[in-house]
Amino acid sequence: MKLLVTGGAGYIGSHVVLACLEKGHEITVYDNLSSGCRENLFRECVFVEADILDTDTLNDVMARGFDGIIHLAAFKAAGESMIVPGKYATNNINGTVNILNTAYANGIRTVVFSSSAAVYGEPQYLPIDEKHATEPGNFYGFTKLVIEGLLSWYDRLKTIRYASLRYFNAAGYDPKGRIHGLEKNPANLLPIIMEVAVGKRNILEIFGDDYDTPDGTCIRDYIHVTDLADAHVKAIDYIAGNDESLIVNLGSGMGISVMEMYETAEKVTGKNIPSKITGRRPGDPAVLFASSDYAGSLLGWKTSLSDIKTLIESTWNVYQSVFEKK
Repeated sequence: MKLLVTGGAGYIGSHVVLACLEKGHEITVYDNLSSGCRENLFRECVFVEADILDTDTLNDVMARGFDGIIHLAAFKAAGESMIVPGKYATNNINGTVNILNTAYANGIRTVVFSSSAAVYGEPQYLPIDEKHATEPGNFYGFTKLVIEGLLSWYDRLKTIRYASLRYFNAAGYDPKGRIHGLEKNPANLLPIIMEVAVGKRNILEIFGDDYDTPDGTCIRDYIHVTDLADAHVKAIDYIAGNDESLIVNLGSGMGISVMEMYETAEKVTGKNIPSKITGRRPGDPAVLFASSDYAGSLLGWKTSLSDIKTLIESTWNVYQSVFEKK
């Protein structure tokens, strides 16, 4: 298939592009490089450096003809979204409206959307499944839920079929070492640990050690980015074969605590990683993880690389290679 990947130079996007290329799809990457990296682009792809708010360029590109769109061009820092909601509303919501309208105008009827388990908010039960109430606890999660609502209406009114993939924390890197672009301003635990390990940061802050968990630190759901990429490809295939939309969680069915990640990272890297316990962050639940049973039954998807050792090793290999060159 001929696919347009918005945000395809980003951390998750580049892994999705790689998975698509491995399946023989023809890829055009559309990215403004605000968080994506040129080094994440593959020579087999066409690259367009542009913004999803630029409707003229969007139209010019989509007029080339595509079988589907994989949409990953979103701002994703939950904390920042609570400070500058307008930035998130404009890019995430308005940008997606532009994509949907332009897709429809150019006869494109398939969209895979990188959503988030942030649409659920505070867990009412665990593991979180697709029937869980959607009550986002931050503005970032709200934008994702609004987009899902838009997709549902475009499905009904414009016959645009979509897959909404809800997941928490993407982690790890391509195990074969084919992607080297580091996130520019990481906000997730594992890349922050790596930045301390290579000396880019002085210390790791652990936000609270008095939660109701075995070691007192928060437990979160981590999925290897290559496993996530595989789900995006499977979702495109599902829509093509069934002509129907879907919403699925991509979860591990269990979680990893902050302390587990930290202590295992010290063992894998062989580094003494300075850390300190600080106060809890407001609104941080003790435990979050999702069930992916529905994705398994519908898409035949399951994780194969999301164990803690592979997550850390594949990340460390990239950070080592990048910082050894500096």
